[in-house]
Formats: sequence, C-alpha cells, structure tokens
Amino acid sequence: MTIPTPVSSKASPSAAIAENAKASNFLRQIIETDLEKGTYASRCWGGSPGDAAHHAKGQSDPAKIRTRFPPEPNGYLHIGHAKSICLNFGLARDYVGVCHLRFDDTNPEKEDTEYVNSIIDAVKWLGFDWSQPGNSLPYQASDYFDFMYRAAEYLIEAGHAYVDEQTPEQMRVNRGDFGKPGIDSPYRSRTPTDNLARFRQMRDGLYEDGAMVLRAKIDMGSPNINMRDPAIYRIRRATHHNTGDKWCIYPMYTFAHPIEDALEQITHSICTLEFEDQRPFYDWLMARLIEGALLASPPPRQYEFARLNLTYVITSKRKLAQLVYDHKVSGWDDPRMPTIVGLRRRGYTPEALQLFAERIGVTKSDSWIDYSTLEGCLRETLERSAHRGFAVLNPVKLV
Repeated sequence: MTIPTPVSSKASPSAAIAENAKASNFLRQIIETDLEKGTYASRCWGGSPGDAAHHAKGQSDPAKIRTRFPPEPNGYLHIGHAKSICLNFGLARDYVGVCHLRFDDTNPEKEDTEYVNSIIDAVKWLGFDWSQPGNSLPYQASDYFDFMYRAAEYLIEAGHAYVDEQTPEQMRVNRGDFGKPGIDSPYRSRTPTDNLARFRQMRDGLYEDGAMVLRAKIDMGSPNINMRDPAIYRIRRATHHNTGDKWCIYPMYTFAHPIEDALEQITHSICTLEFEDQRPFYDWLMARLIEGALLASPPPRQYEFARLNLTYVITSKRKLAQLVYDHKVSGWDDPRMPTIVGLRRRGYTPEALQLFAERIGVTKSDSWIDYSTLEGCLRETLERSAHRGFAVLNPVKLV
C-alpha cells in the first residue's frame, strides 16, 4: 500500500517575503536611478521600431524601461543564455517595462530558421513573453537593413565613414597594437562623394567579396583599438534566411547592434563584459546618428555584466556546435549537453533555472559558480511539487 506524504504548496509568510524579495545589484541601482531622475520619461513609442520621425508621431512610451534579449540564431541556447533571458525579462517585469526578443541575424552564413524556432521555444518554456500591445512577434535585425544602409550613407555624407580597399592583412598591420598607434589608410582622405559612389557600387554587387569594406572614420591613434576606424559594412554574397538575396553587403555586428537598440527605443542595453571595449563605439555611433536626426534622443545605454562560468560545463556555442557536428553527442538536446533543451530533457524545470539565475546574481567581476548550486536549485523547486510515497514491497507478518 502506498501512503502519499503531503507536500504543502503554501510557503510561510516569511518564506514568501524572502522568495519575492529581489536582491539588489548594480543594474537594478542604475535602473532605479534612471527612473527617479526621469531619464527616459520624455520618450515616445511609435507602436513599432522606427527612426526619430516615426517615434515622434507616437504617444508617451507606456513602458518604464525597455530591455532586450538579442541572440544570434546560429545554434541552440545554453545555460548562459538562460541567465541572460531571466535577467532581461526579469528586469522588465519588475520595473513595469517590456523586454524585446530580437534575432541578431546579420551573419547570413551561420543562421537558420531551425535555430530561430528553437530560441522562441526556449524563451516560452522558461516562462517569459515578449508580446506587447500591437505586436506579438519577435523582432529581427534583418528587418532594419534598409535603415542601416541609410545610416551608413549618412555617415559617408557627413564625413564620418569611408570605403577602404586595403587587403585584410594591410588593415590588420596598419591598425597597430596596444603599444603602437594605427596608420591612416591611403583611402581615408577620399571625398564623401567618391566614398558614396563606391559604397553604392558595393551595394550593387560590382565588387568581389572582401574587395573593400566601409569603415567609420574616428581616430587611428585611439588607445582603444576598437575605435581605430572599425569596419561597419562588408561584401558578403550569401542567401539570408529572412531577406533572401536582396543584399550582397551586410552590416557588422558592432554597427548593427546599437542601431537595433535605438530603433526599438531600448533604454538599458545589457550585455556581457566582452563588449565593454565596444561601448565607446556604441556611444559614438548613437551621437552621430542623433546629430543627423535619424535616431531619437535620449539614446540607449550599454551596461555589461560578467558571463556565467559554471564548473565542469562548456558554455561556448561554437564548442557545443562542434560536439554536435562531430557526432560526439546525439544532438543539441542530448541530456549531457548544457543547452536549455538538453537540461529540459534531463529533468530540469523552468522554475529551477529562474531560481538559479536569481541566486547567482549579477556582477561585473568574473567568478565560477559550482555546479552543485544549479543542482540545489532543482532540488529546492522539486521539493515544493514532487509527490512522495512510502511502500512496503515485501511485508513481514509480525503477529
């Protein structure tokens, strides 16, 4: 006979308070300061992503903040992405805002609709929703390609960008290093008219892949190498999963990413620490496009946090993909994989991953999280919902 042991679904008042209390961190402090100062209170929302003129026609933005989760659809999401999902969607929920799901699909050679569908499924399974009044679909960076091209032409006309015909090796050498300033490209002094003509020829497919790139004109002597005239457009003949063969030039991620945030009126653009050195370019680009009245003000701001390092776990999408392609595992959902679908198949619950993300917190310093912390979060969530029972399989008669 099986006698179930009751498990109470109601926590004590003190436990409920502790569970609902959100530990403060530097991101929450930034958001609370912005809300107190009304940093983004003047923003308008045009009902959909758009340029400055589009949003100027809209109403006051009903969202107090706007965050985003912008994965590249080139693989399945893993435990590190789960932390970012919980962080961005959680902050938007807690501060009466909206979190956008956006596919950063600017690299046509590595992206696929299979990965797009898997990302949508993972976010929904974790318990989050990106829908808002007037729109229930995720955004795609490729939907902004027309505006990105327009922004690139504006930078050329304003003297902030030029077409460079150096070889990749020449550009690498002339960029310098941490101890040596860069050298100006021989094509840097071209007139805006000449640059614009060549850029349009790039767009029209008159040059081979890699023959030239469009570079921002900033400062080849900057101590930050990322500010030494970074490439912002390249020639790449590849069929895109969303735009097909419309384009043979594609924006670089560092150029596309700030523009996507601005078009969507993102307030707090949260990413991992490897993008910290890219923030000056982010701010430079926002300032130039606001000067040209292409984007609305105030611009989004980028903030960085330390990525998840979990003991005994690989969180590199490239390395995980290699395991799949080399048939070392049965697929992205192999229970041994740290992907969200793999964890789900292993028996992890959305509540466990949310608790894990909340418990490990957010910092700006790299650290390692012991795997037992993740396992403990699973045990803790199952403790409240798992049914238990006692049974005597071979009873012994005592009387």
